[in-house]
Amino acid sequence: MLKPFTSHLLKTKLVLAILVSTSAFAGKEDFTQTIKVASNYQEGDGINKQAIYRGNVQISQGSLVVTADEVKVDASQGEGNEIFIATGNPAEYSQQQEDGSKVTAKAKEIMYRRDTRSLSLKGDAQIEQNSSSVKGNSIMFNMELEQIIAQGNNQESGRVITIFQPESKNKVNSVKQQGSKP
Repeated sequence: MLKPFTSHLLKTKLVLAILVSTSAFAGKEDFTQTIKVASNYQEGDGINKQAIYRGNVQISQGSLVVTADEVKVDASQGEGNEIFIATGNPAEYSQQQEDGSKVTAKAKEIMYRRDTRSLSLKGDAQIEQNSSSVKGNSIMFNMELEQIIAQGNNQESGRVITIFQPESKNKVNSVKQQGSKP
C-alpha cells in the first residue's frame, strides 16, 4: 500500500537532488569572476554601501546572469557578503552548468546572497533544469549546499508543482545496450 507513495517520494527526492546537485557544480569559476551591473539608471550611497539600479538591469558574474526591472544592492556587510534583491515582472536568473546544461529561475523577487551562494525566489517562483521544473510561491535554492525548499501559496491549489520529464527513448536504449555488453 505504501509502495506507490514511497516510489513517488523517492522519485521526487531524486529529481530534486539532480536539479540541485548539478547546480552546486554550476560554474564554480563563476563565483571567482567580477560582478558587473548594467542599467538605465543608478544611484549609490558610498557611506552606507548601498545602491539601486533601475531600468533594464542586468547583473552578470561569469555565466550567472540576473535580469530585472530594479536591483537593490546592500554591500554594508563587506566584500563577499553582498545581497542583491532583483524585482521584476518577472526577474530572471540563469547559469550555465559545467555539463553544459542551464539552470533558469523566475520570480517577482529574486534575492541573491553572495556569501551563501543562495537564491530566494518569491512570488510566482519557478526553477528549471533539463526540462524538469519546480513551481511555487517561494523557493529557496542553495547552490553551495545542494538544497532546494519550495512552498505553495494560499491561492488556487496552494501547492508546489514539480514536473518530471521522462528520459528520451534514445537515452533509455543506449543505457540498455551498454548494460547488455559483457
